[in-house]
Amino acid sequence: MKIGKYNLSAIDTVTFGLDGGAMFGIIPKPLWQKFNPADEQNRVTLGARSLLLEGGNRKILIDTGIGENWDEKFKSIYRFDRIENTLISSLQKKNINPDQVTDVILTHLHFDHTGGSTSLVNGKWEPTFPNAKYYVQKGHYEWALNPTDRDRASFFQNRFLPLYEHGLLNLINQDYKIDDEIDFIIINGHTTAQQIIKISDLSNTLLYCGDLLPFSSHIPLPYIMGYDLQPLVTLQEKKNLYPNAIEENWFLFFEHDPEVIAATITKNDKGYYLKDVFTELP
Repeated sequence: MKIGKYNLSAIDTVTFGLDGGAMFGIIPKPLWQKFNPADEQNRVTLGARSLLLEGGNRKILIDTGIGENWDEKFKSIYRFDRIENTLISSLQKKNINPDQVTDVILTHLHFDHTGGSTSLVNGKWEPTFPNAKYYVQKGHYEWALNPTDRDRASFFQNRFLPLYEHGLLNLINQDYKIDDEIDFIIINGHTTAQQIIKISDLSNTLLYCGDLLPFSSHIPLPYIMGYDLQPLVTLQEKKNLYPNAIEENWFLFFEHDPEVIAATITKNDKGYYLKDVFTELP
């Protein structure tokens, strides 16, 4: 897929498992398990899909997945699969080495979105992409340093604090444009100051949905994660987003869907639903 000057590529990394009930909130299991079957511990499979943008002199990565160097207990709890598909190996298949990445946009700092931002080198955590500028919302960074008891387990400071210590982390405020084709849109339902990323030209728009829409099955309005700190805010954010997505036929990019990379949506009298579904970027 090409939008403006950028060629877009999905970068698949390790898959993992999270509790299905937590992923779908108030939705009963007989409904969500049709699309997201659970294992014997009620865990559904999540991808950790990054997006690579290549254009001009830039190689831009959106989110960095779970990363590596987790202990065996952690990997067992979260059921790591496809562990051979690391972020680095997937980028190398595109002939890209870590020192060639120019920008890393982080939707937020939960471990499954920024885990690959740092790497353990000789016993010390270092930025994985040493020549890149990393971008995250200032309000979210401050939240990540002092989370609540409810979401503390989602943050591991060794996965993002070294970025700040090395002077690579750009803390930005409010909606932001990295250039004419890339917009950062702030949302607050899932966590404080998550930023979802809109890539657009005169012909096409792709929205990297982060944790607003983890799976393609989260399109119906009531399908909201139990992890969200403000689910009613998430509900309103979906309502605000969908009319433009339908009118302009946006591609919605799903970070966590293990099979569906992107989709367009439409609406009938029963609500919103998938229109065209893509397992590869068109």
